[in-house]
Amino acid sequence: MARLIAVVSDSTSVDQEMAKRLDVIVVPLKVVIGAESYDEGVAASPESVAAALKQRSPVSTSRPAPEAFLRVYEKAASAGAEAIVSIHLSGEVSGTYESATLAARAASVPVVTVDSRHLGMGTGFAVEAAAEAIDAGASADDAAEVARERAAATTALFYVDTLEFLRRGGRVGTAAALFGSALAVKPLLKVEDGRIVPLEKVRTSGKALIRLEELAVGAADLRSVDIAVSHLANAERADVLAERLRERVHDVHRLVVNQVGAVIGAHVGPGMLAVVVSPH
Repeated sequence: MARLIAVVSDSTSVDQEMAKRLDVIVVPLKVVIGAESYDEGVAASPESVAAALKQRSPVSTSRPAPEAFLRVYEKAASAGAEAIVSIHLSGEVSGTYESATLAARAASVPVVTVDSRHLGMGTGFAVEAAAEAIDAGASADDAAEVARERAAATTALFYVDTLEFLRRGGRVGTAAALFGSALAVKPLLKVEDGRIVPLEKVRTSGKALIRLEELAVGAADLRSVDIAVSHLANAERADVLAERLRERVHDVHRLVVNQVGAVIGAHVGPGMLAVVVSPH
C-alpha cells in the first residue's frame, strides 16, 4: 500500500536500488557531456562521466526545474499521498532545494522541504531516517525533523586526486583560497554546514587513505553508526578502506560501498574517495 506521506529526494542522494528499497521518489538532476544532456541515474552513469573527464570533454550539471518537482508532487498526490517530505542535497552547492521549495508552494498537498546541508550519502542517510520514521507513524513535520537531526549528526569526509574539478565547478569556496595553486597535494575536505571546506592536505594518495581512515574512526567514536564509503573510479581503494573501517570502528550497524552518481562525479573527478559516518 502506498504511503499517505510520500518521500521525495534527488538523484545525487538516492540511487535506484535505495529508492526501491525505501519507496522513495527520485527527481533526477541533469548531466551535460559535450553537447548532450542526460538525466542522472537514467542515461548518465558515473563511468561515462569519469571517462569524459579523463578525456577532458566538457562536463557540466544542472538542477531540476521547479516544474519537474511539481509534476512529481502532483503525481504522488494523485496516487493518494496526503503530504510529502522532500529531502535534498545542500542548497549551498546546488539550486535543487530551491527548485523543490518553489514547487512546494504550488503543490495541491502540503510539502515539507528539507535542506540536508549534505551531499551524497550524507543526504541519503537522512532520507532513509525520514522514510523509516514515516513507516513507524511519524507525521510529515516530524519525519522532516528526523531527517534534519540525522543529517546534522553526520560527518562527511573526502579526498580528491586534484582540486581541478571542484575549482572548475565553483564548489570549493574557501578550499580554493586555502590550497591556492598547490594542486600537487592530495586535499582532504569535509562538508560543513552545507559547504565543502578544507580539512588537511597530504602528499600522497596512500597517506590520504590512511588519514581518511583515522578521521572516520574518530568521527564514529563508540557510537553505533552507519558508514558509507563512496568513490569515483576508485573501487579497489574504496573496498580496502571499507574493510579497514569494518575492523576498526567499534559498532558498525551498516556499511555501504558505492560509486557516487554522475553529478557529484562531475565535480570531484576520478579517484575521489569519501567516507560518511552517520549515528544510527
